[in-house]
Amino acid sequence: MGEWIEVGKKAPAFTLAADDGSKVKLTELKGSPVIVYFYPKDDTPGCTKEACQFRDSMETLQGHGATVLGVSPDTVASHEKFRDKFELNFRLLADPDHKVAEKYGAWREKNMYGKKKMGIQRSTYLIDADGKVAKLWKSVRADGHAAKVLEALEEHLGA
Repeated sequence: MGEWIEVGKKAPAFTLAADDGSKVKLTELKGSPVIVYFYPKDDTPGCTKEACQFRDSMETLQGHGATVLGVSPDTVASHEKFRDKFELNFRLLADPDHKVAEKYGAWREKNMYGKKKMGIQRSTYLIDADGKVAKLWKSVRADGHAAKVLEALEEHLGA
């Protein structure tokens, strides 16, 4: 189980397959802010609410030059269905072996109905243009989260 990446530290590099068939390399996004959010499962109530709020904030987020990437252990095919069903306008990345989630500390022990198991803890990283962590949200509540991320982005950019 990985540790959270502290603010000011370099965000771990990764390359993952996206819902659109592309490969996304974090290092290729340097030069502008990147929002990497980890979520447990496509098309579940909380994850859908969170994704739709990012979708609805996309114009403003992109206006600040930010790229949004949703990461879960789901397959590319699952991501395609989720994207199409809710008209998501950002890329969803497949991390089926949860290696990236582990690097970022998002793969953690969870207690579900008294049973302990490993899974994704809903969390978000705001990575600055230099590839360093500008802000981290752990144990995110889906509702209203995109607005908090936008607020932090604007604060970080001094907008």
